[in-house]
Amino acid sequence: MRFWDWFSDGSLAVADLGLACCVVEVEAAALGRPRVAAPPAGARVAVVVAGTVTDAVAPLVVERIAALDDPVVIAFGACASAGGPYWDSPVVTKGVDEIVAVDRYVPGCPPTPDALTEVLADVR
Repeated sequence: MRFWDWFSDGSLAVADLGLACCVVEVEAAALGRPRVAAPPAGARVAVVVAGTVTDAVAPLVVERIAALDDPVVIAFGACASAGGPYWDSPVVTKGVDEIVAVDRYVPGCPPTPDALTEVLADVR
């Protein structure tokens, strides 16, 4: 997993689990931010789950988040928050909060890059 040093000061490292179209908005919010291979020492870590979580991918999401030390988990968009327009599909997890604890929700389909930036400023 790769991270962004979101504020370029080592205070917040952000990783994204881009599973569908909302990841485009996450990438737009991250333009110009430095990528790092690991969180800087002492940085708070946030994981942005962006897109539809399917039952097949759910174990990978749990594994990736569990590998981090007490991350802030952000459900970004309608699909990550509640299954989105696919909520009635038998293969869609009805929100990432069914498999991991979520700290923040960013509503929208898709949410704006600015919405993510605001949430991350609050997490910092």
